[in-house]
Amino acid sequence: MVTTLHRPVCDILGCTIPIVSAGMGGVARSELVGAVTDAGGFGFLGMVREPVSLIRTEVAALRGRGVERFGVNLVPAATDPRLFEEQVSACIDLRVPVVGLFWDVSLKVVARLRAARIVVACQVGSRAEAQAVEQAGAQIIIAQGVEAGGHVRGGRRLHDLVPEIVAETQLPVLAAGGLIDGSDLATVLSLGAQGAVFGTALIATPESYAHNYHKQRLLDADGTDTVLTDVFHINWPRGAKVRVLENGVTRGEHGNSTANAPSIIGDEAGRPIYLFSTESPLRSMTGTLEAMALYAGMGVGRITEIAGAAEKVRAIASEAERLLDTNVTRPSESAEPASPVCFAHEADDGYMGFARREELVVALNELLEAKRAGARVTLAMAREAESGHKAFILTIHRDEARWCGVLTKAIQHLKGVPSSKTSAFYDKALAIADLTDRLAFLNRGQDWVVRRLGELLPAIRDADIHADLASMLASHERNIDQVTAQIPAFESLGGAS
Repeated sequence: MVTTLHRPVCDILGCTIPIVSAGMGGVARSELVGAVTDAGGFGFLGMVREPVSLIRTEVAALRGRGVERFGVNLVPAATDPRLFEEQVSACIDLRVPVVGLFWDVSLKVVARLRAARIVVACQVGSRAEAQAVEQAGAQIIIAQGVEAGGHVRGGRRLHDLVPEIVAETQLPVLAAGGLIDGSDLATVLSLGAQGAVFGTALIATPESYAHNYHKQRLLDADGTDTVLTDVFHINWPRGAKVRVLENGVTRGEHGNSTANAPSIIGDEAGRPIYLFSTESPLRSMTGTLEAMALYAGMGVGRITEIAGAAEKVRAIASEAERLLDTNVTRPSESAEPASPVCFAHEADDGYMGFARREELVVALNELLEAKRAGARVTLAMAREAESGHKAFILTIHRDEARWCGVLTKAIQHLKGVPSSKTSAFYDKALAIADLTDRLAFLNRGQDWVVRRLGELLPAIRDADIHADLASMLASHERNIDQVTAQIPAFESLGGAS
């Protein structure tokens, strides 16, 4: 079992590795949650709008197979108030360990769950919403990027949202949105998140309650097949957007979603399934499955097989472990710094030739803004690159994201506030149309970082920060050599697709 990925949030949730299965309504039931738990992860039952009897049945099924740490996901905005009250009461009565909430979180509900000693996790789509749920009493924040499948709360890219929220909160942050494999987990951990929430990847498992039609559509899709739309609106607040695979409904082949009375397109044990509803096709449904909401995140193109949930979780963990450099301090090894900053004679640091704490925070923030720009530039380049070059650029991207996380934690260790800005390098790089020229420009940016680190290292007194930045310097020197070697290959293929 891989254990070095363990983060403080694992102790709160009661799992070994920070891999969480999303509380996907209808899809995430005890079979899926149990399999994820068996592999060391943590799972949410997706009980949105479900009757209390099903909550009790699924909780009993988990406990019957020995699973004691799990969550139940509820959405007040999508649930009749009377039913929602019954759901909350049932969770308290059943002593559910964790409850996940999403969309218009109520202060009273959070307080009630906390009073019952239930851990509360809230999914958010913006920094402002993260601040609101923290003030409400949430203990875990799930930052959801716009890449997510299913109901999407915000409009920010995950790679931008996670560092921003991490910098603003003392709570553990989980990242969600288009995540598929171990490289995604490694990236979000490097951005400062303490774990990742996987949804689409776990729909494509035998244990998920999704219909086989939905699973096959995930296998057939590529990264360009998802759309963000508000056409599926029945059962949810109007205007709420969902990310789904394109189908006849999203193409407008079934008429106007608001003009006519909804028609029945399916059945689940005598319960009608309506056109334009947010219902996704489940094992228990029949009807026109193609016209239902086929939820999928933007990473769907990397799903290549239906594999067991426990097998997937273990593969994700193993890949992330390989990608993370074990010689670099992990960005979230502890909830708080293990010891005060090593500036015993801070007042004399300037005299002794070392940078003062305030000066060092400014310098590290300058590097953080540059690394955030590098991470965003390389992600954009990977989308444009020929398939033969995409893997190489993603390797550079993961390295950039990793250093964002290291710098963020170093700044926090110094009691500073990590910047949420992105340097002007980002706009300058994207203004270069030719991918080969942009790669060369990226290398000049890497060279600037090397020179800046070379200037900064002699002025750093803290041994841990010095070691991390020395590793960062060596990593950038290697990247410069690798990019220089790759540029002729990019030129031979014309750079971009």
